[in-house]
Amino acid sequence: MPETQQLQIDVPEDVEVGLPADFASLWHTPATFVIDFVALKHPPQPAVDESTGETRPVVSGRVVTRVRIPPEQVFELAKALTTQLDAWERETGRRADGSARGPAGA
Repeated sequence: MPETQQLQIDVPEDVEVGLPADFASLWHTPATFVIDFVALKHPPQPAVDESTGETRPVVSGRVVTRVRIPPEQVFELAKALTTQLDAWERETGRRADGSARGPAGA
């Protein structure tokens, strides 16, 4: 049976507050998964597609931080996110999609 480890994690003061991000983009290589956290620069701006002449909104964003993790850690991250999301839904009475939860944990 493997020995359990206790992690002691220090967060530097300049990182402690965190960075706001509007969404995350996830991609991978054969050796790593990458999560880019993106902050929007401004509201969507209309732009014309030169090949079709169609006008559509374009959203500009900037990566505020990039996190690389080994594939083996993706499973642990997914479990941790699910656990935290379940706790948040119980505590707030809301679902992540913005809808209200039904009575008694329905």
